[in-house]
Amino acid sequence: MTMNRLISSGVRLFASAGLIIGLSFASAQAETKFTFGLWGDMPYAKAKDQDKMPALLDSINASDIAFSIYDGDIKDGSSKCTDDVYSDAIKMFNTLKKPAVYIPGDNEWTDCHRLNNGGYDNLERLSYIRKTMFTGPNSYGEQTMPLDHQAKPGEKFVENTRFVKEGIVFVGLNIPGSNNNKILDDKDCTNKSARTADLCALDNKEYEERDAANLAWMAESFKIARDTKAPGIVLDWQADPGFDLPETEDANERDNPGFSGYTNFLGKLVAETENYAGQVLIVHGDTHFFKLDKPLYSPTKVLPNLTRLQTFGSPSIHWVKVAVDPASANVFTIDPVIVKQK
Repeated sequence: MTMNRLISSGVRLFASAGLIIGLSFASAQAETKFTFGLWGDMPYAKAKDQDKMPALLDSINASDIAFSIYDGDIKDGSSKCTDDVYSDAIKMFNTLKKPAVYIPGDNEWTDCHRLNNGGYDNLERLSYIRKTMFTGPNSYGEQTMPLDHQAKPGEKFVENTRFVKEGIVFVGLNIPGSNNNKILDDKDCTNKSARTADLCALDNKEYEERDAANLAWMAESFKIARDTKAPGIVLDWQADPGFDLPETEDANERDNPGFSGYTNFLGKLVAETENYAGQVLIVHGDTHFFKLDKPLYSPTKVLPNLTRLQTFGSPSIHWVKVAVDPASANVFTIDPVIVKQK
């Protein structure tokens, strides 16, 4: 059985009955306005972000958001991947009054093989995240909400999540930086690392399996959005997949091997967006500065119903507030929130 068939038959596990009802009857519910928050790539020890975090968390808690989504990188890329990093992140998420959804980033697993990260087995760190940070169906936060997951707690792909709010479909995907954990060659394998060829072969196997799982989860999510006539869908992951490389009529940014780990996903994203009548908001971190645009997928054409939102990150300790009006043409209104330090 192929991975795609495995994933498609794996269905959505340990969803609550209430969430299933929400998926089935989302289009029939009264769609009201609401807001949500986006943040990630913080705190970084090397930037001494920890002192700035209370003001950020207070700002989020003082807002009227219904929930927030954290798009990865709970630590910087040059500090060790010790167990306390993950427990500290859980404590941080649980200081928020409203539900908080966590999406993994490359700094907390993909890059943990690096010598300055402690030379860990990065696949063991991914397994550790799945077992310790995805132990049940609900989000983080003082107030929680049920999430739909792609697998049972602790299993592969449990970190891929989905929920529906006022008819809008929200999707979390484990698509990290560092080329999505795809290893290009021996040089890439051993750069700043003690990895062996056998370990890098396992990394590429992991990439292929997770890439197939991500494609299946996204396709299923778009189907839900189409079937329920959802006015919008939000897809959130950590990596910058290379939108900002030079784009000309003679060069295709997708040909850059350093971003080849995102090619399959972006191709499927384009196809799904073209087959969907609503608004598509894609959200990622990784690059650490706020950006809002409609990225090209060919030199002369844009996807009119797709908008890319890139969130703040260390040392810019700010967040983004999104207002949702399901009845409006654009559905999403973006507002960067600049946090003033006391």
